[in-house]
Amino acid sequence: MDCAACVMKVTKAVERLPGVSEVSVNLMSERLTATLVPDTGSAEAIIRQVTALGYTVSPIDGVAPAAPAHHHDHDHDHDHDHDHDHDHDHGHDAAGEAPAAHGHDHDSPADAGKPWYATGKAKLVWLLGGLVVGAYALSLALPHNFTYPLFLAATLVALIPFGRRAFALARAGSPFSIETLMVTAALGAVVIGAAEEAAVVVLLFALGEMLEGVAAGRARDGIRALAALIPRIALRLGPDGTTEQIPAERLAINDLVLVRPGDRVPCDGVIEDGTSALDESPVTGESIPVTRAPGDAVVAGSINAEGALRIRVTRAAADNTIARIIRMVEEATASRAPTQRFIERFAAWWTPGAMAVSAAVILLTPFLFGWDWETSLYRGLAVLLIACPCALVISVPAAMASGLSAGARRGLLIKGGAALEALGQARHVAFDKTGTLTEGRPRVTDLLPAAGGDEAALLAMAAAVEQGSSHPLARAILAEAESRGVAIPPADAQGAIPGRAVTGLVDGRRISIGSPRHAREEGADLGPLADAVALCESEGKTVAVVIADGAAAGLIALRDEPRGDAPSGVAAIRALGLRPVMLTGDNARTATAIAEGLGLEAQAELLPDDKLRAIAALREDGAVVMVGDGINDAPALAAATVGVAMGGGTDVALETADAAVLKDRVSGVAELVGLSRATLRNVKENVAVAVGLKGVFLVTTLIGVTGLWPAILADTGATVLVTLNALRLLRWRPAA
Repeated sequence: MDCAACVMKVTKAVERLPGVSEVSVNLMSERLTATLVPDTGSAEAIIRQVTALGYTVSPIDGVAPAAPAHHHDHDHDHDHDHDHDHDHDHGHDAAGEAPAAHGHDHDSPADAGKPWYATGKAKLVWLLGGLVVGAYALSLALPHNFTYPLFLAATLVALIPFGRRAFALARAGSPFSIETLMVTAALGAVVIGAAEEAAVVVLLFALGEMLEGVAAGRARDGIRALAALIPRIALRLGPDGTTEQIPAERLAINDLVLVRPGDRVPCDGVIEDGTSALDESPVTGESIPVTRAPGDAVVAGSINAEGALRIRVTRAAADNTIARIIRMVEEATASRAPTQRFIERFAAWWTPGAMAVSAAVILLTPFLFGWDWETSLYRGLAVLLIACPCALVISVPAAMASGLSAGARRGLLIKGGAALEALGQARHVAFDKTGTLTEGRPRVTDLLPAAGGDEAALLAMAAAVEQGSSHPLARAILAEAESRGVAIPPADAQGAIPGRAVTGLVDGRRISIGSPRHAREEGADLGPLADAVALCESEGKTVAVVIADGAAAGLIALRDEPRGDAPSGVAAIRALGLRPVMLTGDNARTATAIAEGLGLEAQAELLPDDKLRAIAALREDGAVVMVGDGINDAPALAAATVGVAMGGGTDVALETADAAVLKDRVSGVAELVGLSRATLRNVKENVAVAVGLKGVFLVTTLIGVTGLWPAILADTGATVLVTLNALRLLRWRPAA
């Protein structure tokens, strides 16, 4: 498929079939998904309908027979955003659903893998071009009667495939397709004796289709380049230490693989043995190699720069990071941005309206302006060609697809055109603190037991209650206990008070660990420890109060250092005209100390519900981007206009929020906004070109300055221009 018009044609045709609903057609992955009513809808009927439109069809699951075509082995369970503004899960193994299929372009499937100039579309262009150029050359030496048949032959050669397709589209519910308009105009030109112009019209139309196919292929190459990051061969280690070369897609969970210096990592996994610097830039966009050691997670596609690594596979090939990114980008290109929805609704009225204008030009101008019938018919046919909305319809999705692909190459994942558009319209950026603005790896700095207590007993009580928790502060306390060799007693009845404290029974005593605010709410008297709390918080430390049987047993102070790029990342957000603010459950003094160092405002001591109210207040003044770790901040991420996951690991980054920054840097948020604004600028340029060219040629056609072939150029030329302009986004780079 070449453009959004192809998507609309196929979608409309399939939706008309009985028992077929929830039709979704993805331009980038060339995949059709639909739900069938049992005993009513038919997969075979879908295949016949799509084939009749001139596309080849290949069921991905191989359930139903179809014309041979190249096959894509992708995971098929995914959600699509439809015109009906709701999501559906299209698991293809569910009962009653059609096997998913993808349509290739209008050429033979044998064209797959050929250079653009050797495809069926290109051959048609070369044939038509030869006939037209030859006819013009002969017309310089021969009488018109001898060369006219050559122009007529060129016209008819093209009208056979285009006419067949126009007829099929009209039967399938798209009577106002570009094929119909072009065929009608060309036949009309032949009738009035303008076969020369008709031949040029069909040549330009065929040339435009070929260039659209080239451009669509270039856009898809951006996604295919991601798949090329996975090596084809992996070195699997056997129980005896020997290596075996196998295809990377055959790796199974728990396999052990050897990755030598200079090799690409063939899987998502965990390092079992070895330490090395990994270049993760192909996946995350982060240019600085990262040192990884035993126990660290690695992602498929990264490059091993130094020592040999033995890696335990944690995900099958179909579910590794690269595969999931590819699926996400493909699905994102299928979701429609608000601007795209508006353009498509507008285009649905544009073509019938323009056809009515064309009919008025043909039928009324002889009476109103005294034109002869041949002139009115000629100019009316030219208006008919201008009526095609192809350039306008593709102006938005082409830019969105390029923007999404450009972001994915740089570790900026955006789940659809709506999120991409909203990012550029944001006025506020709200950050969580822990794991987002800070490293997310706090360490214990102070142990301050109450009078009569000792540090080891205080740490043992706290570690006992924190056992099993994945919270960064809990991990820091457990790590401190381990480094000091403190024996951790068992805890019973462990629980949590959301946003406030964790509790448990240790040696028969009720222990809770929470903020100083929680301690005051529990009625625990801090006594002399109150001054220590104030001092630690003024130094930017987080203080946890350990309470035993209602009395303060001591304090544990922790500090989570800000990310190295946080000050510059916040400054970049300010430079874009956005207002950054930090929303945290930490105490006001700690939050203020960190916020002042980073150059942003802080709202502190917020419980989960308080964060939702803060987001709602910010949204009253414009769109809000919420940046969090994707787990603890899930409600706030959902409440914001756009939720951005960062710092929560690959799983969270890919599965939560509306966008994700894979390279785990605050600067990535400004890059997301910059990419969105560049895409929106591209969209506006495309719409201006599409509408502007048509407007100019409409006027010049009506006053007799331009004729048929400039009219088709207004459509084909505009379509090619907006597509090429959209492809510029593939070269987008973040501002230095």
